[in-house]
Amino acid sequence: MERSILRRRAFAAGTATVALGALALAGLTGVASADPAATTAPPVSADSLSPGLLAAMERDLGLDADAARSRIANEYRAAAVADGLEKSLGASFAGARVSGDDATLTVATTDASETGRIADAGARAEVVGHSLDRLEGVKETLDKAALRKAPKDVPVWYVDVEANRVVVNAASTPAAEVFLKSAGVGADLVTVVRSAEKPRTFADLRGGDAYYMNPSGRCSIGFSVKRGTQNGFVTAGHCGRVGTTTNGVNQQAQGTFQGSTFPGRDYAWVATNANWTPRPVVNGYGRGDVTVTGSTSAVVGSSVCRSGSTTGWHCGTIQQLNTSVTYPEGTISGVTRTSVCAEPGDSGGSYISGSQAQGVTSGGSGNCSSGGTTYFQPLNPALQAYGLTLVTSGTPTDPPTTPPTDPPTDPPGGTWAAGTTYAAGSTVTYGGATYRCLQGHTAQPGWTPPNVPALWQRL
Repeated sequence: MERSILRRRAFAAGTATVALGALALAGLTGVASADPAATTAPPVSADSLSPGLLAAMERDLGLDADAARSRIANEYRAAAVADGLEKSLGASFAGARVSGDDATLTVATTDASETGRIADAGARAEVVGHSLDRLEGVKETLDKAALRKAPKDVPVWYVDVEANRVVVNAASTPAAEVFLKSAGVGADLVTVVRSAEKPRTFADLRGGDAYYMNPSGRCSIGFSVKRGTQNGFVTAGHCGRVGTTTNGVNQQAQGTFQGSTFPGRDYAWVATNANWTPRPVVNGYGRGDVTVTGSTSAVVGSSVCRSGSTTGWHCGTIQQLNTSVTYPEGTISGVTRTSVCAEPGDSGGSYISGSQAQGVTSGGSGNCSSGGTTYFQPLNPALQAYGLTLVTSGTPTDPPTTPPTDPPTDPPGGTWAAGTTYAAGSTVTYGGATYRCLQGHTAQPGWTPPNVPALWQRL
């Protein structure tokens, strides 16, 4: 099912306890308690979050620096707990969300007997009528209908985990009814909301830096990536087609679109020439760059900030995951709906939560004067689609080409495998030894645990 791609964070541990300890390592000064019942996350270190991100969160979310650090730390913890509970609850899992400045985690289930398990993991339990699998099955049916024919006057639909419903935003009730009928979806799990929203892509033409599509047009860089030894960046698919050439913010030759998907999805990647060096940062627009350390997906309700070449830094919250939205060019599925504002030219720019890359700006409605709703294409599906590796702080930029200086005495083997996505804190065996993952990544050939101490710690 589609949500397995969009929402899977690939934690190797199957319990909330292990997942909690894993993700809490990212961006925190100390090691978080592995106790699943712990509810207070340790503060984020003062130097782990950029001044620009903190200033934008203060402006847009009303949080001072200490409150912002605390909230992000709690959101990191919530994402880990939610992932562990999703695995352990299985078919009864009905979604997760955070709320309030302290990012209180609520996890829903259709099985009342599971409330104790949820509470033991440190989350608030909620019993609802419909599992997330069931709701996302309904949404997937709507997505398929929209691929056949984009609905008229139905700009957005998504699973609302708080309402435990599929929500369809439409200009009128009849428009929604036509769409539901065409998809063969009944109204029992659907709520129709009247909406005047008219989403559009933001490509009229550092993460967040500007680039220019030749012969004209401007978008924003999402995140630095590599494909083997080739440098490049991810951005929005609607910004260019395969073969489109780009100039950088300095108007010098930069690269060429190697892959582009739009509509359906909205992601692309650009291979850059040797004059451009990928950096694991997002443009802070005068307030200090933001360091990227991974791409763990945040849960509904989490804070998120965006960098773009038109409006710079703006922050808000994640409203819904796996949303579908219809632009004039067609329907996009699998995007994340946010309260962050954006304007033309911000397309492709970075969405980041704390130090975790989330995605690239797709489109939306409104602007940064009156406010609006913006959608981002999640990053991890783009990395998977094109075989890309996110450039992060402290990770190697190329697979090692030489064997470790001190190879294990036991023959290679164990649970480690190239091509597997590992989360920080997960453990593997290799060559008769056990290793703990220090930073989330997708293993590449040659990146064996003893070969890359930046990624693995021997236990």
